[in-house]
Amino acid sequence: MSGHSKWSTIKHKKAAQDAKRGKAFSRIIKEVTVAARIGGGDLSSNPRLRTAIAAAKAENMPKDNIERAIKKGIGELDGANYEEVTYEGYGPGGVAILVETISDNRQRTVADVRHIFTKRGGSLGEPGSVAWIFEKKGLILVEKDKADEESLMTIALEANAEDIEEQEYGWELSTAPEFFEDLKSALEASSIPLATAEITMLPGNMITIEDEKQAGQLLILMEDLEENSDVQNVYANFDIPDEILEKVG
Repeated sequence: MSGHSKWSTIKHKKAAQDAKRGKAFSRIIKEVTVAARIGGGDLSSNPRLRTAIAAAKAENMPKDNIERAIKKGIGELDGANYEEVTYEGYGPGGVAILVETISDNRQRTVADVRHIFTKRGGSLGEPGSVAWIFEKKGLILVEKDKADEESLMTIALEANAEDIEEQEYGWELSTAPEFFEDLKSALEASSIPLATAEITMLPGNMITIEDEKQAGQLLILMEDLEENSDVQNVYANFDIPDEILEKVG
């Protein structure tokens, strides 16, 4: 999980800036709309929509914005015809990268994504080229001062969590997607605040990047992809040693 965690650490530190730029709101609105379109507007039968709304509330998104997004998704209001497309590619050092997008213009999105890869020393791959490296998991972050390891371990075991890992910024709990809601609810029932809670893609193998130039290019590539308005999530299987990260950070 270290590669995912490394990028999570960087994103966690940048979260406040992302929120100020409005990127978080745009991403969540699209996710709510698509989740409602695919699974309907009933929260009780649509776990993806429940997760999206929880993310919206965590960002203090106004209730009216959420309701409009749901109505657009189920067709009660006119809205963009969003399409989900995942792109696969390689970054500097042969790092595998998955890019999840929601777009109303596939041609624009693929052109933008290809341009970013090429500009930053990477390349866009064929479908299936790197997806096999990643596995879908539920991932929850709890900040260190919000809970102790023993309490988290007890809850994790009872709620079918697969792993709990200590990171610089907190505890990461991972679980199979079908147990994500159970784990999330168990933590909330114990009044443990969650810094983040998401369904994500974790890499099965890692590539360590020790070359400063490659590390710098890779981080800029990841940031550029994240900044694209059509991109929802970016996943990669890199690990950059802390001493290298500090130099290129």
